[in-house]
Amino acid sequence: MLSVLVTEVYDEYILVIDTNDINHIKNVFRKEKGDIVRAVDGSNEYLCEIEEINDKEIKLKIIEKKADKFSLDIELDAGISILKGDKMDLTIQKLTELGINKIIPIAVKRCVVKLDKKKDRWDTIAKEALKQCQGVVPTVVDEIKKIDKLNLKDYDLVLVPYENEEEIFLKDILRNLKVKPSKILYVIGAEGGFEKEEIDFLKSQGAKIISLGKRILRAETAAIVTGGVIINEFF
Repeated sequence: MLSVLVTEVYDEYILVIDTNDINHIKNVFRKEKGDIVRAVDGSNEYLCEIEEINDKEIKLKIIEKKADKFSLDIELDAGISILKGDKMDLTIQKLTELGINKIIPIAVKRCVVKLDKKKDRWDTIAKEALKQCQGVVPTVVDEIKKIDKLNLKDYDLVLVPYENEEEIFLKDILRNLKVKPSKILYVIGAEGGFEKEEIDFLKSQGAKIISLGKRILRAETAAIVTGGVIINEFF
């Protein structure tokens, strides 16, 4: 079913005012008055009937309101060192599908990406991925941060996959936790990996340096796999 992310929600109806969403509903999916669509507002989902439709707004009559049953019950954030080409786009798309709470793009020493207007593109990718995967709460794409500006103390658990770690594995850390954390952050290095001083900094802030196994994974693969393993363990 077609989904739309909305902000103008009232007691009995919803207004779609974003021009891209209007075009998507009206011209791409060719929806008309009387058709049924799904809307989400970051807290709830709504089954709606199109009541009025034109080029400036679409009015949706709320048929049914449901509480969010798709989101994770803990906050799982991902710090992703900015990747080249469409790899960052793919990572943001897939992490949104998984239900990651927040993606923090990180500028590390081995990052060589031009950052002009990237944030707007990433926001759009996350929004479209949310609609595709039938989620309710949008994944936030944070402002770009340097690694030493991460607020690691805000988290109960910080995990850093590192290709030079050979003894401590992700699955062992997760299964030996005595208390389920409420906020987890994992941090993924750039395509060239982390510099040693970056790993030393993360260690000094309480992060757990871990291995994902014997194979060396691409950064975008590591980002998706790590998120998936954590979600599978807790949910």
